[in-house]
Amino acid sequence: MEGAARCWTLRGCDDEMQSRCPHNVPGEPCPADCHYAACDRPTHEVCEDVLVLLNPTRDYDASVKEVCRVCTHFLKHGPDVADRGEGVMRQGNPNRFLL
Repeated sequence: MEGAARCWTLRGCDDEMQSRCPHNVPGEPCPADCHYAACDRPTHEVCEDVLVLLNPTRDYDASVKEVCRVCTHFLKHGPDVADRGEGVMRQGNPNRFLL
């Protein structure tokens, strides 16, 4: 993904605000209802394709904001779980899309 934005690695607030933000919990993404989680980047597009949205190989933990996890840009260009280094554990339920 050469030249493409890795915007899913950036929170919407600065370092000073993160130091006192109740959402800044290690291993947890910034919730979608946080004012600073809104994305106004030109690459942001809410995904409507269910097959892209439910990709079980995508590393959803790589996004620091929940809003990225439904963004077409992240879902198509973000890292896969297979891209993780040795010993990095996946957060949460790996079967999150099974009903």
